[in-house]
Amino acid sequence: MPKTPRTIALTTATALTVAAVLFTLRRPLLMSAPACAAGQWHGCWDTENGVVLMTLVGLPVAVLLAWALARLRQARARRSGSSWTGPWHTGPRRTGPWRTSVAEVGMVYGTLPWLWITLMPGENAGEVPGRLSLVPLRDLLEMGPLGIVGNLLVFAALGFFAPIRFPALATAPRVLALGALCSLLVETAQYALQLDRVSSVDDVLLNATGTALAALASRRWWATTPKPVEPRTAVSP
Repeated sequence: MPKTPRTIALTTATALTVAAVLFTLRRPLLMSAPACAAGQWHGCWDTENGVVLMTLVGLPVAVLLAWALARLRQARARRSGSSWTGPWHTGPRRTGPWRTSVAEVGMVYGTLPWLWITLMPGENAGEVPGRLSLVPLRDLLEMGPLGIVGNLLVFAALGFFAPIRFPALATAPRVLALGALCSLLVETAQYALQLDRVSSVDDVLLNATGTALAALASRRWWATTPKPVEPRTAVSP
Protein backbone atom coordinates (compact mmCIF):
# COMPACT_ATOMS: atom_id res chain seq x y z
CA MET A 1 0.00 0.00 0.00
CA PRO A 2 1.64 3.33 -0.98
CA LYS A 3 2.42 5.76 1.77
CA THR A 4 0.47 8.98 1.89
CA PRO A 5 2.27 12.34 2.01
CA ARG A 6 1.04 12.77 5.58
CA THR A 7 2.64 9.50 6.65
CA ILE A 8 5.89 10.37 4.92
CA ALA A 9 5.95 13.82 6.52
CA LEU A 10 5.21 12.39 9.96
CA THR A 11 7.91 9.75 9.64
CA THR A 12 10.45 12.29 8.43
CA ALA A 13 9.61 14.73 11.23
CA THR A 14 9.89 11.96 13.84
CA ALA A 15 13.27 10.82 12.50
CA LEU A 16 14.61 14.39 12.47
CA THR A 17 13.37 15.01 16.00
CA VAL A 18 14.99 11.84 17.32
CA ALA A 19 18.24 12.69 15.54
CA ALA A 20 18.22 16.22 16.98
CA VAL A 21 17.60 14.92 20.51
CA LEU A 22 20.39 12.34 20.24
CA PHE A 23 22.78 14.98 18.87
CA THR A 24 21.97 17.30 21.76
CA LEU A 25 22.38 14.57 24.38
CA ARG A 26 25.40 12.87 22.87
CA ARG A 27 27.91 14.32 25.35
CA PRO A 28 25.94 13.50 28.56
CA LEU A 29 25.23 10.01 27.27
CA LEU A 30 28.84 9.34 26.33
CA MET A 31 29.91 10.27 29.87
CA SER A 32 28.34 7.04 31.09
CA ALA A 33 29.56 4.93 28.17
CA PRO A 34 32.83 3.68 29.81
CA ALA A 35 31.04 2.52 32.98
CA CYS A 36 28.24 0.86 31.03
CA ALA A 37 30.67 -0.83 28.64
CA ALA A 38 32.59 -2.23 31.63
CA GLY A 39 29.40 -3.57 33.18
CA GLN A 40 29.71 -1.35 36.24
CA TRP A 41 26.63 -0.54 38.28
CA HIS A 42 28.03 2.72 39.64
CA GLY A 43 28.22 5.33 36.92
CA CYS A 44 25.83 3.47 34.64
CA TRP A 45 22.64 2.09 36.17
CA ASP A 46 22.63 4.55 39.06
CA THR A 47 22.70 7.58 36.76
CA GLU A 48 20.04 9.00 34.46
CA ASN A 49 22.50 9.25 31.57
CA GLY A 50 23.48 5.62 31.94
CA VAL A 51 19.88 4.37 31.98
CA VAL A 52 19.01 6.37 28.87
CA LEU A 53 22.14 5.13 27.10
CA MET A 54 21.43 1.48 27.90
CA THR A 55 17.82 1.94 26.81
CA LEU A 56 19.00 3.14 23.41
CA VAL A 57 21.53 0.31 23.16
CA GLY A 58 18.84 -2.26 23.95
CA LEU A 59 16.38 -0.89 21.40
CA PRO A 60 17.29 -3.50 18.72
CA VAL A 61 16.51 -6.24 21.26
CA ALA A 62 13.06 -4.73 21.84
CA VAL A 63 12.43 -4.60 18.09
CA LEU A 64 13.49 -8.24 17.74
CA LEU A 65 11.18 -9.22 20.60
CA ALA A 66 8.21 -7.49 18.95
CA TRP A 67 9.03 -9.28 15.68
CA ALA A 68 9.24 -12.66 17.45
CA LEU A 69 5.91 -12.14 19.23
CA ALA A 70 4.19 -11.18 15.97
CA ARG A 71 5.54 -14.23 14.14
CA LEU A 72 4.50 -16.47 17.05
CA ARG A 73 0.96 -15.12 16.92
CA GLN A 74 0.82 -15.63 13.18
CA ALA A 75 2.02 -19.22 13.54
CA ARG A 76 -0.57 -19.97 16.23
CA ALA A 77 -3.33 -18.50 14.06
CA ARG A 78 -2.29 -20.69 11.11
CA ARG A 79 -2.20 -23.83 13.28
CA SER A 80 -5.64 -23.14 14.67
CA GLY A 81 -6.99 -22.40 11.21
CA SER A 82 -8.44 -19.07 12.26
CA SER A 83 -7.71 -15.59 10.98
CA TRP A 84 -6.09 -13.19 13.41
CA THR A 85 -8.26 -10.29 14.41
CA GLY A 86 -6.49 -9.26 17.56
CA PRO A 87 -7.87 -8.71 21.06
CA TRP A 88 -11.14 -7.15 19.91
CA HIS A 89 -13.40 -7.59 16.94
CA THR A 90 -15.50 -4.44 16.67
CA GLY A 91 -14.90 -1.21 14.85
CA PRO A 92 -13.24 -0.50 11.55
CA ARG A 93 -9.73 -0.46 12.98
CA ARG A 94 -9.04 -4.08 13.73
CA THR A 95 -5.62 -4.83 15.12
CA GLY A 96 -3.26 -7.52 13.90
CA PRO A 97 -0.36 -9.51 15.30
CA TRP A 98 2.20 -6.88 14.38
CA ARG A 99 0.31 -3.96 15.87
CA THR A 100 -0.51 -5.91 19.02
CA SER A 101 3.07 -7.08 19.52
CA VAL A 102 4.57 -3.65 18.92
CA ALA A 103 2.07 -2.13 21.36
CA GLU A 104 2.90 -4.65 24.09
CA VAL A 105 6.66 -4.29 23.76
CA GLY A 106 6.47 -0.54 23.23
CA MET A 107 4.47 0.33 26.32
CA VAL A 108 6.67 -1.86 28.56
CA TYR A 109 10.07 -1.01 27.08
CA GLY A 110 9.20 2.68 26.80
CA THR A 111 7.99 2.96 30.40
CA LEU A 112 10.33 0.85 32.54
CA PRO A 113 13.44 3.05 32.04
CA TRP A 114 11.49 6.15 33.10
CA LEU A 115 10.19 4.34 36.18
CA TRP A 116 13.75 3.31 37.02
CA ILE A 117 14.91 6.92 36.78
CA THR A 118 11.94 8.22 38.76
CA LEU A 119 12.48 5.72 41.58
CA MET A 120 16.26 6.12 41.62
CA PRO A 121 17.32 6.85 45.23
CA GLY A 122 18.90 10.19 46.08
CA GLU A 123 22.10 10.71 48.05
CA ASN A 124 20.33 10.71 51.42
CA ALA A 125 17.81 7.96 50.71
CA GLY A 126 16.63 6.22 53.87
CA GLU A 127 18.06 8.97 56.06
CA VAL A 128 15.58 11.77 55.43
CA PRO A 129 11.79 11.50 55.67
CA GLY A 130 9.59 11.72 52.61
CA ARG A 131 8.69 15.18 51.40
CA LEU A 132 5.40 16.33 49.96
CA SER A 133 4.51 19.26 47.71
CA LEU A 134 0.74 19.45 47.41
CA VAL A 135 0.30 22.99 46.08
CA PRO A 136 -0.47 22.79 42.33
CA LEU A 137 1.88 24.62 39.95
CA ARG A 138 4.28 25.65 42.72
CA ASP A 139 7.07 23.33 41.56
CA LEU A 140 6.41 23.83 37.87
CA LEU A 141 8.55 26.94 37.55
CA GLU A 142 11.47 25.33 39.37
CA MET A 143 11.59 22.27 37.09
CA GLY A 144 12.84 24.05 34.02
CA PRO A 145 12.22 22.94 30.42
CA LEU A 146 14.16 19.68 30.80
CA GLY A 147 12.27 18.69 33.94
CA ILE A 148 8.91 19.47 32.38
CA VAL A 149 9.67 17.48 29.22
CA GLY A 150 10.98 14.59 31.31
CA ASN A 151 7.80 14.44 33.38
CA LEU A 152 5.68 14.53 30.24
CA LEU A 153 7.58 11.52 28.87
CA VAL A 154 7.41 9.27 31.95
CA PHE A 155 4.20 7.52 30.86
CA ALA A 156 4.12 8.70 27.25
CA ALA A 157 4.84 5.22 25.87
CA LEU A 158 2.06 3.79 28.04
CA GLY A 159 -0.37 6.42 26.79
CA PHE A 160 0.65 5.89 23.18
CA PHE A 161 0.40 2.09 23.08
CA ALA A 162 -2.07 1.10 25.82
CA PRO A 163 -5.25 2.17 23.96
CA ILE A 164 -3.99 0.31 20.88
CA ARG A 165 -3.58 -2.90 22.86
CA PHE A 166 -6.52 -2.65 25.27
CA PRO A 167 -9.91 -1.57 23.91
CA ALA A 168 -11.14 -0.67 27.39
CA LEU A 169 -8.63 2.20 27.40
CA ALA A 170 -9.47 3.49 23.93
CA THR A 171 -10.67 6.91 25.10
CA ALA A 172 -8.60 9.95 26.04
CA PRO A 173 -10.24 10.43 29.49
CA ARG A 174 -9.49 6.83 30.46
CA VAL A 175 -5.88 7.14 29.38
CA LEU A 176 -5.63 10.39 31.34
CA ALA A 177 -6.99 8.62 34.42
CA LEU A 178 -4.54 5.75 33.87
CA GLY A 179 -1.61 8.16 33.72
CA ALA A 180 -2.76 9.96 36.86
CA LEU A 181 -3.17 6.68 38.74
CA CYS A 182 0.25 5.37 37.71
CA SER A 183 1.89 8.66 38.60
CA LEU A 184 0.15 8.72 41.97
CA LEU A 185 1.48 5.25 42.72
CA VAL A 186 5.02 6.33 41.82
CA GLU A 187 4.84 9.47 43.96
CA THR A 188 3.46 7.41 46.85
CA ALA A 189 6.34 4.95 46.50
CA GLN A 190 8.86 7.80 46.53
CA TYR A 191 7.38 9.07 49.78
CA ALA A 192 6.91 5.71 51.49
CA LEU A 193 10.35 4.35 50.57
CA GLN A 194 12.10 7.58 51.61
CA LEU A 195 14.03 7.89 48.35
CA ASP A 196 15.16 11.45 49.08
CA ARG A 197 12.78 12.80 46.46
CA VAL A 198 9.91 15.25 46.60
CA SER A 199 6.48 13.75 45.92
CA SER A 200 4.84 16.61 44.04
CA VAL A 201 1.33 17.07 42.74
CA ASP A 202 2.87 18.83 39.73
CA ASP A 203 4.61 15.59 38.79
CA VAL A 204 1.23 13.86 38.75
CA LEU A 205 -0.29 16.60 36.61
CA LEU A 206 2.56 16.51 34.09
CA ASN A 207 2.73 12.72 33.97
CA ALA A 208 -1.01 12.44 33.35
CA THR A 209 -0.91 15.20 30.73
CA GLY A 210 1.94 13.49 28.89
CA THR A 211 0.04 10.21 28.92
CA ALA A 212 -3.06 11.82 27.42
CA LEU A 213 -1.10 13.74 24.77
CA ALA A 214 0.66 10.55 23.68
CA ALA A 215 -2.71 8.81 23.42
CA LEU A 216 -4.00 11.57 21.18
CA ALA A 217 -0.89 11.15 19.01
CA SER A 218 -1.78 7.49 18.42
CA ARG A 219 -5.52 8.08 18.07
CA ARG A 220 -5.64 7.06 14.41
CA TRP A 221 -4.66 3.50 15.41
CA TRP A 222 -7.23 2.99 18.16
CA ALA A 223 -10.16 5.34 17.61
CA THR A 224 -13.26 3.85 16.08
CA THR A 225 -15.75 5.64 13.91
CA PRO A 226 -19.38 4.90 14.74
CA LYS A 227 -21.42 3.56 11.87
CA PRO A 228 -23.99 6.01 10.52
CA VAL A 229 -27.54 5.22 11.45
CA GLU A 230 -29.68 4.64 8.41
CA PRO A 231 -32.93 6.58 8.51
CA ARG A 232 -36.01 4.48 8.76
CA THR A 233 -38.45 4.71 5.93
CA ALA A 234 -42.02 5.29 6.86
CA VAL A 235 -44.33 2.40 6.08
CA SER A 236 -47.56 3.48 4.51
CA PRO A 237 -50.68 1.92 6.05
